[in-house]
Amino acid sequence: MLLTAVVLIVAVALVFDFINGFHDAANSIATVVSTRVLSPNLAVAWAAFFNFIAAFGGGVQVANTMGKGIIDFDMLRAAGSEAVLLVIFSSLMGAIAWNLLTWWWGLPSSSSHALAGGMIGATLPVLGMRGLVGTGIAKIAAFIVLSPLIGMILGTALMVVSTWTVHKQTPLKVDTWFRRLQLVSSGIFSYSHGTNDAQKVMGIIAVVLFGTIWKDRPFHIDWWMIISCHAAISLGTFFGGWRIVKTMGHSLTKLAPIGGFAAETGGGVTIIALAKLGIPVSTTHTITGAITGVGSTKGWRAVKWGTAGRIIWAWVFTIPASALMAVLVYGLSRLVVMAVG
Repeated sequence: MLLTAVVLIVAVALVFDFINGFHDAANSIATVVSTRVLSPNLAVAWAAFFNFIAAFGGGVQVANTMGKGIIDFDMLRAAGSEAVLLVIFSSLMGAIAWNLLTWWWGLPSSSSHALAGGMIGATLPVLGMRGLVGTGIAKIAAFIVLSPLIGMILGTALMVVSTWTVHKQTPLKVDTWFRRLQLVSSGIFSYSHGTNDAQKVMGIIAVVLFGTIWKDRPFHIDWWMIISCHAAISLGTFFGGWRIVKTMGHSLTKLAPIGGFAAETGGGVTIIALAKLGIPVSTTHTITGAITGVGSTKGWRAVKWGTAGRIIWAWVFTIPASALMAVLVYGLSRLVVMAVG
């Protein structure tokens, strides 16, 4: 019975990873589609490829943070296998519910913060505040603000440098060069997306396994977790959500290939650097900041601040909304367990 439950929750975690890729595909391809460098179908295939190969060089620092940096893993494991399974199941379902809602509304919200919020909400009924790792949560909360700012600064700087570098060239030459370079920058951003986002679910799977059937083993990330999570997120990206592509690539600001290159490179470098530090950040927040920074180099009015405001409200509500959903799922799941048991 325990093994069956573990397998089912690992499967749910991989479904979340798929939905994460589906939901966040827009982040990887919005700029390259909006500049018409690639068609949507080719763009998602390109992004999915780089999502997957990140498995072979992305590391597992973010996975360790998600596994032991939000919930006190030892305290959760001591609460018993049933507690571990209920908390993780509720965390995942809360995050999935919020992701699907924001996908339906066309809002680019953060899958990373949805999952973090779900974990916080599901832990409180079981362990209370003592079961949460305050320093880890504070770090994640801080980078809700810092990661888009860093992306904005890098995107703006790259746009200024790129524009200055080619200012003597004809517009046709500039467009041709940066259409080619944008294939590289899109690959960099998609690689960074795989590096950061696939690792979150590795950490979740490790909590499930080492908190239940493998209690006697030390917490670590196995190779098969890495491959399966990257495969799931890549598949989700391949079937990516066009609703959010429209918001990110068309409604926020109008980008030329040079702007797409600057935004993707700035966002991708930010995410890769923070992933190496073990900080789970939002690819959505980071690329939004980078796109906004690039757009603002053309003047304040070049950015549609009303759309940016809607995105910011989605950021604000992501952690509390997914936490509330996780609490509701936990309550319902607990009732079902009591009725069955």
